[in-house]
Amino acid sequence: MNRILTSQTPDHKGEVVVIAGWVHTRRDHGKITFLDMRDREGLVQVVCTPQAKDAYETAQKARTEWVLRIEGMVQERPEGTKNPDIATGTIEIVAQAITVYSQAKTLPFAIDTDGYEIGEEKRLQYRYLDLRRPRLLHNLVSRHRVLQFMRDFLSKEGFIEIETPILTKSTPEGARDFVVPSRLYPGTFYALPQSPQQYKQLLQVAGIERYFQIARCFRDEDPRADRQPEFTQLDIEMSFVTQEEIMEVIERLYTDIVKTLFPEKRIQKSPFPRHNYKDVMEKYNSDKPDLRENKEDPNELAFAFVVNFPMFEWKKQENRWDAVHHPFTRPQTENIEAIKKDPGSILAFQYDLVLNGYEIAGGSLRTYRPDLLAGVFELMGNKKEDIQTKFGHLLEAFEYGVPPHGGIASGLERFLAVLLGEPNIREVMAFPKTGDSRDLMMHAPSELDPVQLKELGIETKKKLAQKKK
Repeated sequence: MNRILTSQTPDHKGEVVVIAGWVHTRRDHGKITFLDMRDREGLVQVVCTPQAKDAYETAQKARTEWVLRIEGMVQERPEGTKNPDIATGTIEIVAQAITVYSQAKTLPFAIDTDGYEIGEEKRLQYRYLDLRRPRLLHNLVSRHRVLQFMRDFLSKEGFIEIETPILTKSTPEGARDFVVPSRLYPGTFYALPQSPQQYKQLLQVAGIERYFQIARCFRDEDPRADRQPEFTQLDIEMSFVTQEEIMEVIERLYTDIVKTLFPEKRIQKSPFPRHNYKDVMEKYNSDKPDLRENKEDPNELAFAFVVNFPMFEWKKQENRWDAVHHPFTRPQTENIEAIKKDPGSILAFQYDLVLNGYEIAGGSLRTYRPDLLAGVFELMGNKKEDIQTKFGHLLEAFEYGVPPHGGIASGLERFLAVLLGEPNIREVMAFPKTGDSRDLMMHAPSELDPVQLKELGIETKKKLAQKKK
């Protein structure tokens, strides 16, 4: 007999069914033992009586979080015992046979609460138990539904989902790279992508025209409260488009997500307002202002685009100009001499999507003229030979016919955290790391076996120091 989910049991009154899951609670009432059984769909009550001797004896031994298979008859609950608070509250299962799949030790913390009262390090250490909470299961289900909606929406809009490499080349994109040593080519390294930036632009050179990817991104950043070393973003790139056309697509996507999946939420203004970077900085002292009219309303969503960012900013400590967004962003002038003369006055075709005080997406039109892109790299302090070493592949690709193009990258976790009312992005990730980038469950990062290090041709400073002694 095939197992069914708890949510399906009310449709099988008068039938013998099989369910399986975890013991949520056990209650002994005289000669009757009640088990509340839990699976991913919810709870159902199981009644165990001495008439089914083996099942009854097993139920009396069972403890919270044991995993059981139960075969029994679905029947209407007696009047006065029905529970309107759960979907299966009108029925119960009279156990005929119980199989113990596995037993469970006492859990290190309660899982029948929302979990906020428990120290986060303990929760992350036992994340597989923490995820049993209905709140976190709901968050993961919501994440799945949003991702599925994005895929369906963009597919209907003519976009093609394409995966780009995880092992790639280290290039300056604003943060530090995670690097991976190559065993086959000692002394050389791959890098994990901070974003698929160059690959998605190369896909436009290839003629794809409309690309998207649910991309994993990796950034080796200093500890920050609401950042993660790896995260997920919706990556979009389009050819032959204007800035406004890109923003229009992303606005329709987010509007449809909210209306379809989160109908209790209210979008404050539609179309989304457009604000100049200079204006929001002067008025709010932030480029991601919280524009809600009623900040006490958790269902109010104030989307807005911030546009006309400066192209460059002066890095005083490094004594050089740097790109505000990234060097591939297209300046609002293609006059290289004007850019070199007064970099601080140049605006960029850059746009951010903000929501309730968070930046949830950022994008730009891209520079597709090789000479202009090389000029931007030079302005940022790169030597010509370094530009060729780091970006020669992209510059060469642009010599073979490249369309004007642009795109946007949307951070999935920040968007979900706002929609779900969570205090940080870790609450909408299955296995996040701590704020200082540790995985307390897997004990990572960790040291490598000396044999692995030898194969890679790597000696750590710790080992070198011991050798000198």
